[in-house]
Amino acid sequence: MKTRLFTTGLLLFISVMTQAQPQTIAEIIKPYSFDTKYAVLRDSIKLAYIDEGAGDKTLVFIHGLATYLPSWYKNIPALSKKYRCIAIDLPGYGRSSKGKYPGTMSFYASIVNELIEKLALENIVLVGHSMGAQVSLTTALKYPEKIESLIVASPAGFERFNENESVWLKSVFKAPIIASATPEQIRANYGLNFYQMPADIDFMIEDRINMAQAEDFMDYCNAVAKGVIGMLDEPVFDDLSEIDQPVLVVYGANDALIPNQLLHKNITTKQVAEASTEKLPNASLHIIPECGHFVPFEKADIFNNLIVEFLSK
Repeated sequence: MKTRLFTTGLLLFISVMTQAQPQTIAEIIKPYSFDTKYAVLRDSIKLAYIDEGAGDKTLVFIHGLATYLPSWYKNIPALSKKYRCIAIDLPGYGRSSKGKYPGTMSFYASIVNELIEKLALENIVLVGHSMGAQVSLTTALKYPEKIESLIVASPAGFERFNENESVWLKSVFKAPIIASATPEQIRANYGLNFYQMPADIDFMIEDRINMAQAEDFMDYCNAVAKGVIGMLDEPVFDDLSEIDQPVLVVYGANDALIPNQLLHKNITTKQVAEASTEKLPNASLHIIPECGHFVPFEKADIFNNLIVEFLSK
């Protein structure tokens, strides 16, 4: 009897100790739907990515602020039938390394360039959403010889902010404020990304809620805060005329995030989209009705078809 009690107590102790071990975001979020690979870059940055399909073009997908590579779950299966599709977790996000990274658009562009060189990629099409679109445009400006064309969905960096607006935005997107969001606020924040929030976005919301338990959660929050600063400090609007590559610009007609609803009430998404697309020497614009900010997820079939049509020209 004593032996049995001792064994039961020991197993209970081991179970409690195992559960008490701190976990990282990479351990807490759900396993990715595709085989996850890693590239070790400078400063020991471990970049998580997926690599699916094959074709004469390589599409590199770059997610937006506060998200991760599952943003492209509705695009990879269809597009990988025609192209090689690589989606990444930017440093500070998902399964990639967490740390004290700058969070500037130039930093992320250099990471994209380093991955291109590491994997010896050719015929590259950058596909970016929101902040990831601004990263894509910055990459094209800094490494134009590497990029064949671009597809930017709900791109950040097109909307212009004055100095006072920029200071205010930076003040409300500080890491402690991001970290303090309740599950209800997180769900509401996700809702702002959609014209009609789809039920299959729930896994992302659950991941974000559970991430608060991770030991590296504040690294993620700092990455988000620095990303906001990076977008504001390195806008691309004034440099768009320097991008010679073909560019497909896609917005949702009902984007509640661009333009900023608090600061720019008298500007429409269509106005932001048209003013910026006109500055690009070789660009086409598509505005999708009944669609919010998260275009690749909310209107995936339309978005995928636009990409195929664009790349077939």
